[in-house]
Amino acid sequence: MKLVLIKFLSAATIVCAADVPITQDELVRRTQELYDAVVPGNQATWKKHFADDCIFADEKGRIFDKPKLIADITPLPAGYSGTIKVENAQSRIIGNTAILSYDADESEIIFGQNLKARYHITDTWLQRNGNWQIIASQAHRYYEDPAVGKADPKKFADFIGTYELAPGQTRSVIGEGDKLFVERKGKKEQLLPETSELFFRKGVEGRILFRYAANGKVDALIDRRNNEDVIWRKMGKEEGERKN
Repeated sequence: MKLVLIKFLSAATIVCAADVPITQDELVRRTQELYDAVVPGNQATWKKHFADDCIFADEKGRIFDKPKLIADITPLPAGYSGTIKVENAQSRIIGNTAILSYDADESEIIFGQNLKARYHITDTWLQRNGNWQIIASQAHRYYEDPAVGKADPKKFADFIGTYELAPGQTRSVIGEGDKLFVERKGKKEQLLPETSELFFRKGVEGRILFRYAANGKVDALIDRRNNEDVIWRKMGKEEGERKN
């Protein structure tokens, strides 16, 4: 009878250990604990909350296993400081799996200069043997427009004109006072200067730049997206008027 009781208690302990509920608040608390450990380079916290067989994909597209992830957690160098705050968390908790999706608001100070960045991260937590750990994590960085620089309206005459991507596919660059615009199929967008020859559109990732030929004249508009160029050939004035 004593042996049967011991077996029953052991089985009950195993069942309880395998069924430990978790809440969104606790997931957020643990996640914030991870980010609080980044500045001092506290690897112990990351070892604790990440499973040995985890997959970690960062905002740069790099893939880490646990040893590589832990090795990447090192103290910030002298002159650097900052914080990362977990915000706007949402969760889905089903059985022994919990998904936490949230924003990470990063503030970094580099020798007195303040930098900001925002990320969105989704972590999948898995409960095994009564222990909740992250089995997979995926991050991406929110796009932010660059700082607006100063345009040189004297150069607008070089940029203004019609540009062709392929037969029947054209876009126009027009100037209005000290502002430059690009227009295609009735959609008009301002080209905001990053430098006098490098532009961007609000909320659109990528850059617009103008290429000068050997003769000193602009011969193309380059739509640069993630270091890939889509080149629009500048048409002659009469040719452009016919197309329009």
